[in-house]
Amino acid sequence: MSTTQSEKLRGLVEPLVSAEQLDLEEIEVSRAGRRRVLRIIVDSEEGVELDTCAELSRAISAMLDETDVMGEDEYVLEVSSPGADRPLTEHRHYVRATGRLARLQLREGGELVARILAVDDEGLDLEVPGVKGRKPTSRRIAFDEIAKARVELEFNRKDKKEEEA
Repeated sequence: MSTTQSEKLRGLVEPLVSAEQLDLEEIEVSRAGRRRVLRIIVDSEEGVELDTCAELSRAISAMLDETDVMGEDEYVLEVSSPGADRPLTEHRHYVRATGRLARLQLREGGELVARILAVDDEGLDLEVPGVKGRKPTSRRIAFDEIAKARVELEFNRKDKKEEEA
């Protein structure tokens, strides 16, 4: 996708996304055979409901029909949330992942799987699970030590709402 097209799309889509109190995480145009796929990823502190994605998809579709930013070729529009195992690339992503298990690839090499306990401007406070019956340990990681990070799926994780009840 050209930078100009990307900038135009962002300029058109961002106000619609913001009107729904959502963050525009990503805009991606890719090829799928003869068609193109316009994928718009949105998120919020509380997550994104399916109905909100559907409403936003209709609004974006109508706006795109009024412009020529996608050109004459056919395309498929997808509006969705980042998914459960989202990559963590922005400070707000780490804040939203507080309490979740994350896989961190470190710049110096190695990998760490730990629960994010707290996030500040410099880095993360983590709880590293104990191995073979050992107790969990605390660890501090600065953002500049992290090469990549992604939320880990937990099938037996207690939901925050369950913990509060």
